[in-house]
Amino acid sequence: MTAVPDAEAPRRARRPRTVAPVEPGPPVQDGADWEKWPTYDAAELGFRDHWYPTVWAHQVGAKPVPVTVCGEKVVLVRDGDTVHGLHDRCPHRGVPLSLGRRQFPGTISCPYHGWTYDLTDGKLCAVITDGPDSPISGRVSVATYPVVERMGLLFVWIGTLAEGEEPPPVERDIPAELTDNAFVLGGRTEVRDGNWRFAAENGFDEGHAKYLHNTALWRLFKVMPTWNVTRIVEQDGWLVRVQDEVHWEAEFPGVGSFTNKRWWKRMPLPDRPGRNGDANPVIAGLDLPGFVSIRLPGILRVAYPQFVHYEWYVPVDADHVRYVQLMVRFETGAKALAFKAKYLAAIRWLFHGQFTAQDAWMVDVMDSPPERLYRPDLSLTAWRRHVEQAGLVLQPTAPRRGH
Repeated sequence: MTAVPDAEAPRRARRPRTVAPVEPGPPVQDGADWEKWPTYDAAELGFRDHWYPTVWAHQVGAKPVPVTVCGEKVVLVRDGDTVHGLHDRCPHRGVPLSLGRRQFPGTISCPYHGWTYDLTDGKLCAVITDGPDSPISGRVSVATYPVVERMGLLFVWIGTLAEGEEPPPVERDIPAELTDNAFVLGGRTEVRDGNWRFAAENGFDEGHAKYLHNTALWRLFKVMPTWNVTRIVEQDGWLVRVQDEVHWEAEFPGVGSFTNKRWWKRMPLPDRPGRNGDANPVIAGLDLPGFVSIRLPGILRVAYPQFVHYEWYVPVDADHVRYVQLMVRFETGAKALAFKAKYLAAIRWLFHGQFTAQDAWMVDVMDSPPERLYRPDLSLTAWRRHVEQAGLVLQPTAPRRGH
């Protein structure tokens, strides 16, 4: 499927490219907790006033679909061509509306007693088991959530809006290159074990890929470095990992030598997508100083010369994260069709399956803090400081009932 910019979406002027160094943080001592990052420590359920991707639009049909975003339970309901979002709890006795019936057009009815809610504003418009003149009708409502479709995904707004106020355009929370260019994509969305912060840190982590993933089938024919010298810079709201040195092998005193080089492995892709001059024009135009970058509220971008991999880390609850993976080629026509076929035949299970399943394993078993960080963890501390300085609105750890 080829995606193109939404003609109705407001065009966003591309900001001037800015690159700023990010200063390394202070040394972190053994047993350290997250007291240096109080906002980050409290962000168990993420941040309010953002759009978050959930499920594929085609997965929401006549049957209501429940999702949890930032600890808030939402039921997605399709009515014609429009998908609505309501708080997934009937105020009467707390029964999930996602178990309900589509009794009347434009409504959803609780399966227990037939309390019936208007999909557009969440107001109780009928109570089937109390008759047409039910005195409670019109006096109760459930919260509603703005929902829009982009890239085949349903994005839900989690935030506070005044009466009659509209949320900002969803494009604010989508990388600009995905709103300004035609592309083809393949992707997966699933709920995994572990907190969203562990998933985000794993994605931007400098050290793990070279060791954890050197057994992945995706890397079977690609050389991985042994270690790097890395720094973090900020570019237009993204934190970017820049590799100043790449070491393919090393001798460890008193231990032995280590290398990922094998006779059957080819040399890897460059340390930034435009280095060899063979990058796709859209990717080259990003002018990235490194190939891995992260931005708020939790979006990773891994840019290769011919494609870009995106990951959204969507908070579900304290112990689960919705992991949204998109592999994107900025191509149309025959090249787009060829990529789609390649994605379905191999990339989906090699990269979005076995490769990132290794990440899921680590995110699930991680137990931090306490922690003892090392030099490559400058990527983690830069991300945590970025969160502290961003002036974000925390999602309360006790989910709101919404009515």
